[in-house]
Amino acid sequence: MKFAQPAWLVLLVLLPLLGAAAVVVARMRGRQWAAFIAPRLRGALLKRGSTLPRWFALLFLLAACAAITIALARPQGDAGVRTEKSLGRNLLIALDLSRSMRVADIKPDRLSRAKMVIYELLESMPNERVGVIGFAGNAYIYAPLTVDHQAVRETVEQIDETWTTQGGSNLGEAIKLASETLRKTSQKNNALVILSDGEKHDGHLDDIIDQARESGVFILAIGVGTEDGDYVPSPDFPGGRMVDRRGQPVVSRLQADVMRKLATETRGRYAVAGTGADIASMVGDAVKDLDAFEIEGRERAVSIEFYQWLLFPALVFLLASILAATRWRGVNPALVATAIMLAPGPARADKVSAAKEALKKGNQTEARDAYRKLADGTRSQEHKARFHLGEATAAYRAKDFRGARSAFSQAMMSGEPKVRGSAHLGTGKTLFQLGWQSLAGEPYPDDAANSPTLADFDAIVRKKLEEVRAGDESGSDPTAMEALITNWADGVRHFDSALAANPTDRSAAHNRAVVMTYLKRLQELLEEEREQAEQSMPQPRQGEGKPEPRKPGEGDPREEGEPEEEGQDQKGPKQQGDQGDQGEDDEDPKDGSGDEEEKPDDKSGKKEDEEESGESPRDPNESPEERARRILKENADLEKGPLTPGRREFNPPEKDW
Repeated sequence: MKFAQPAWLVLLVLLPLLGAAAVVVARMRGRQWAAFIAPRLRGALLKRGSTLPRWFALLFLLAACAAITIALARPQGDAGVRTEKSLGRNLLIALDLSRSMRVADIKPDRLSRAKMVIYELLESMPNERVGVIGFAGNAYIYAPLTVDHQAVRETVEQIDETWTTQGGSNLGEAIKLASETLRKTSQKNNALVILSDGEKHDGHLDDIIDQARESGVFILAIGVGTEDGDYVPSPDFPGGRMVDRRGQPVVSRLQADVMRKLATETRGRYAVAGTGADIASMVGDAVKDLDAFEIEGRERAVSIEFYQWLLFPALVFLLASILAATRWRGVNPALVATAIMLAPGPARADKVSAAKEALKKGNQTEARDAYRKLADGTRSQEHKARFHLGEATAAYRAKDFRGARSAFSQAMMSGEPKVRGSAHLGTGKTLFQLGWQSLAGEPYPDDAANSPTLADFDAIVRKKLEEVRAGDESGSDPTAMEALITNWADGVRHFDSALAANPTDRSAAHNRAVVMTYLKRLQELLEEEREQAEQSMPQPRQGEGKPEPRKPGEGDPREEGEPEEEGQDQKGPKQQGDQGDQGEDDEDPKDGSGDEEEKPDDKSGKKEDEEESGESPRDPNESPEERARRILKENADLEKGPLTPGRREFNPPEKDW
């Protein structure tokens, strides 16, 4: 047995000290009483009891502390050795160690950048068996194939161009050594990653490539450097730059054609380090296509934990210590009975659960009031929004659509997209119900089987238009059609907001399609009504009736030289813009003055109402049917899908202060 954290065992030394301190304190108390009271009076003044329970309590307490201390040290047992196994592939990395890899055309230099690529490969492929080959004039295996990536990383950190004994860049030798090494693994498919600038390669690559292809080696060539290149550094030459026989500095450039040939002819891939390409992902995707095999990893010792076996005795000893130290004769039975009587009874039902249960059972009024009280009694904005959503749902089911609309609006203040989407969906359905109720006089049926057909809708709309045409005689509201169109247009926008919050909401998409169907059909019916009204209007004969109102920008026909009929000004109604002729007429101007004084007041009052409601201004010569058609035309872009309307609740400002 061993301990995973043996430092905790030091606390065991303190336990005997605590016991000795308790004994000393008990004796000191006895001596104090002996000095204070005469021996002949001790029996009468002191009521001595047995000290044995107290010593048992101390003993149990020390035992509990000892058990807890040993449990903290985590005693463990040896259960043998387990070898880790995983599925992986062979990945051999060939690193160019020639002097040209010290060229600084990419920062910090080519060799350092190649090492960074190797580190990324080791992190992205933890289950692969990786090895490293270094090559220059010759090739050598510096790290054999292993799953110990930490050992491979340490080797790569130390390796540099001084590890090679012969200069040059013999790619053929590196590929040959890699092919022979991978062939010994008995795996048909293996990967070779070459990190090199491809310059000054020695040997015949064609033969080596054929050998690699026959061995099932896929070459992933990673070019390191740039095609512009830079000078080759060397401390052995004056100025720190390598020179050729003619005394000219040697410039090394990336030979992309060589690296690309190695990759394409072995069905591999080619990339350039430092260009932003995700080389680790490219190599990982290529390696995944190879055949995986079971790899035996490190051997790990398996331990069994025993600390849980000490926790239960520690709790038992602690409870026994408490019971032993309790003076049972001093416990008042009346106090125990009082405590039992004052113990809290069964907790009353949670208010939230009660509201949910009422909503589930169909007690909509009770559920609505319960959710409203919960919303008023909480300070959390998120909880308040959720409670308002429950209140709105109950109000909607109770056919209280105005109350539901108000509660749904408050639920939109939630920070959760799902809650906001549900609030927008409920608002859209509520606005549709308000519009339908103003049209048909009753809510839209919830059951799909009882949904009205388009023929029923046509009959309801035509009946409503007849009531509107009758005006005050039937007592119908002439603005009902306008409120209907406004509610349905706003409902479509709320359905769009619900779909934006939850694109998979089928209910929002279905309801939007239903409302758009009714809006289109309503537009067609209003157009038919307008055409019928125009056909039924009597056409004025030539020379009779009042002239048609001029369009803005058109001049007075009298200015164009057209003849004016005699007496037209006196008999016909005054046209706007003819007030300058009133002084020349024999007719009393007071006949029309009263009307002209009342019209501005009416217009100003209507304009203020329309500005407060956010609707477009009303034309005094516009009939309710024409105004309804105009509102439909203004909202015709709803058919294009989700919009960005200019209303505060749909397009909140970036700053709200």
